[in-house]
Amino acid sequence: MEEQVGLFWHRFITKKARKSYPEAKVHLEDIRHTAGIFFRALGGEGGLHVESATDSEVYARHTLLQRIAGTGGKTQYAWRDDETLRLPESIALFPSKELNRDLYLWLTAISVIDVNASDWISRNQQRTKKTLEIWPGLATRYQKLLDAHLQQRPEHSTLPKAEAQQEIAICQALADPQTNIVLEYAKRPPQPVPLWLHPSPPKQDASNVDQKDIDVIDKDDEDENANSDSKKQKKVNRKQANREDMPKGDDGLMSFRLESLWSWSEYVKVDRSSVEDDDDDVSRTAEDMDHITLSQDSETSSSKIKLDLDLPSTQYDDIVLGEGIPVDEWDFKQQRLQKDHCRIIPMLARHSEAMPLPVKLRSQARKIRRHFEMLRPQRHWISRQNDGTELDLESYVNFLSDRKQGYVQSDTPIYRELRNKTRDLSCLLLADLSLSTDAHINDESRVVDVIRDSLFLFSEALSATGDRFALHGFSSRNRNHVRFHNIKTFDSHYNDEIRGHINAIKPGYYTRMGTAIRHASKLLSKEPSSKKLLLILTDGKPNDLDKYEGRYGIEDTRQAIIEAEKMGLQPFCVTIDEQAEDYLPYLFGQRSYVLVRNAEELPKKLPLLYIRLTN
Repeated sequence: MEEQVGLFWHRFITKKARKSYPEAKVHLEDIRHTAGIFFRALGGEGGLHVESATDSEVYARHTLLQRIAGTGGKTQYAWRDDETLRLPESIALFPSKELNRDLYLWLTAISVIDVNASDWISRNQQRTKKTLEIWPGLATRYQKLLDAHLQQRPEHSTLPKAEAQQEIAICQALADPQTNIVLEYAKRPPQPVPLWLHPSPPKQDASNVDQKDIDVIDKDDEDENANSDSKKQKKVNRKQANREDMPKGDDGLMSFRLESLWSWSEYVKVDRSSVEDDDDDVSRTAEDMDHITLSQDSETSSSKIKLDLDLPSTQYDDIVLGEGIPVDEWDFKQQRLQKDHCRIIPMLARHSEAMPLPVKLRSQARKIRRHFEMLRPQRHWISRQNDGTELDLESYVNFLSDRKQGYVQSDTPIYRELRNKTRDLSCLLLADLSLSTDAHINDESRVVDVIRDSLFLFSEALSATGDRFALHGFSSRNRNHVRFHNIKTFDSHYNDEIRGHINAIKPGYYTRMGTAIRHASKLLSKEPSSKKLLLILTDGKPNDLDKYEGRYGIEDTRQAIIEAEKMGLQPFCVTIDEQAEDYLPYLFGQRSYVLVRNAEELPKKLPLLYIRLTN
């Protein structure tokens, strides 16, 4: 009975203290794609991703009901950094879904504008002013949002004098972006302004390891509106993280009365890179924490197994072909190409044995070969030629008829010739062999197994057409070690030895995609064919150890694609990454990639995709 009464009281007081409208809530997932297109359409940088914002503390005055219910202490501001546009995870500020959706678009629009004002009010005023000047069509939406929000601001008469002066100044700044506003000191800061960007956005970490938001998987809140039409799925909550020096733990003295301890936090020295307890509910632990602090331990643990991606010894590693090939890399922050910044290491599988096609693929391979043999070049008669091996009877009869009627042309084509109609095409398939391909897609197969079967069937198909093709794989450990596996070159014939190389592929390290694409483009550009297809097979976005993460890797890969297109190549990406639609349109364009949602179907879909791209 006590639990039922407590639950009833919690729901009652929370509902009374609530200043939002759950029935009109709009989630970021519902508008993420639209917001990204809208941001880029207004001139925003194409490499930025749209992600959910982190919670920020609200120190403004709370109402009595909010203090009783314990709500109103956090909010989510919109803000932008070099790599990401952060928007609230959901907006239910207004009773209309249309207004909540418009607020997403308004926050996206003002995020495009860059200003240099010192204080947060002036910055947001300038953003608002410039946005309305550049895109006057947004004025109507902004006015509706402004009218609705001003009605929700606290009454001046209910606030202390200093706080009331702050509230009046903010309302003036919202209504007239050209007004110069200076906030006077008050005991408590003003209420949040959801129509503006973050007053003090978190700074990016400059350490070697990039600071990231900590993602915590959280189940849907049971107290959410039961009539919501949103899908019941796991969602990602973002928490603020900061870095601190590793505490020594041997100094400091604290004396306290245990019964007066309201809250506590404990430092526990845990190395998550080498210890992972299956019984430890990490998600729930992180969910209960307001802030997550990370630190780097300078101590070494020589007695533990080092779980690092060190290279294997020479006798176990693949065969290295040469000392390496220098390759350029694009630095988007400096907007310049860094000459010879990376190094390609050509490699050949050491433990590969010649083998026939696997038995499980033979039936499917026969069907594919029969289908592709129709594309094999055949000999055709070419009519109406000035010279040829035989007379073209139809043209010759027409010539005789014209001569009898007095219309004679000495250069009338009356011959035909038997010619070979060839497919002037070369294709290079570049497969991502990073460590992520070691993940399982079901109880029997891994991603790398699916890639291996795809290479088998792809090779069977192209060998049936007679098209020139090459197969390569890549992974990386840093910019000086980009592993480029030679599975089949253009000049080698597809046989049991090549099948052995395909069977020997295995997961590697990271995905420095831009470097691999540049080297593959150089190889493909040497082909004499008139049409050159660069087919990229991957399961994730570009990443590597040395700062090749986030937008840096995305921008370098995009620049490599642009360079390939300038060479006359046709890049096309095939991916099984479910998040690919967030970044692949920016890399390859809307029509130069395909997402295979069911990875098991990749082997049979890849040859069919090749037909569509080449015919």
